[in-house]
Amino acid sequence: MSRSTLRGSAITAEIRKAQAAAAAAPVAPKKGAKDKPAAAAAAPKGAGEIRIIGGQWKRTRLPVAQRPGLRPTPDRVRETLFNWLGQDLSGWRCLDAFAGTGALGLEAASRGAASVQLVESDAALVAQLQVLQAKLQASAVRVQRGDGVAALKQAAPASVDLVLLDPPFDGDLFVPALQAAAKAVAAEGFVYLEAPRAWADGELTAMGLAVHRHLKAGAVHAHLLRPLAAAAV
Repeated sequence: MSRSTLRGSAITAEIRKAQAAAAAAPVAPKKGAKDKPAAAAAAPKGAGEIRIIGGQWKRTRLPVAQRPGLRPTPDRVRETLFNWLGQDLSGWRCLDAFAGTGALGLEAASRGAASVQLVESDAALVAQLQVLQAKLQASAVRVQRGDGVAALKQAAPASVDLVLLDPPFDGDLFVPALQAAAKAVAAEGFVYLEAPRAWADGELTAMGLAVHRHLKAGAVHAHLLRPLAAAAV
């Protein structure tokens, strides 16, 4: 059995404990809600898996929970993204605004990023990310429970080298996330956007961004964007 398989088994056990703790956390009833018979919430069954493609944790397999709407970035798309960016991200400051499984942010950390902020609103996924961070001893990674758009707005202007945006496809977060990312990203930095459709140049120009690379993989459109000033060079 390989070293990465053993590590993956240990991480799986820790994730299950963290998910159980998150699921057991009491939830305050909404004001004015009438008492109703408690319905058993359907717990996620089984687990998926992501694989770190490059860097110090290359080939390490990490289990992930199956959550409604959770859509890990496919291996092929992640591999292409980091080929676009170059294999060495040493010194980069990264913010993964809708971290989910952490696949994108952890890939950046594996490739040497100096700091990676993983922002996620789902309590169970946050617990999972904290376990992964600890097990990988990823000192450059910081896990934060919260709103991705708010985290981008709180970032200092031009302070992030790589902004990673993979918001829920059925939500309305794309425009506010892109607007906030355009202000947070450094002049020579990049914004990665994963979306269910291709974004047109006109839409992005209004936000101060331009398409640098684009890939369609199945239902996913992967965009690598740059600030307009950098794209014009």
